[in-house]
Amino acid sequence: MFAEIPPDKLAYALPLLILPILPNLWGIVHVYRREFPTPEERAAWLVTLIVLPVIGGLMYMLLGARRAMKKT
Repeated sequence: MFAEIPPDKLAYALPLLILPILPNLWGIVHVYRREFPTPEERAAWLVTLIVLPVIGGLMYMLLGARRAMKKT
């Protein structure tokens, strides 16, 4: 698939391919560095982020990040 893309066009295509996964990577790091009210909630967010990469990242940004607390 990528072999068909000319090298000069690939430089433009890579950021577009990487962009959707950034919220997911941020979510995984955020869950790792924060505490949640229960360990089950933390585990549920990690599973969601891993199983549903793009959608899980967006869901975490909208719903889960507010529930996380800073580690003490």
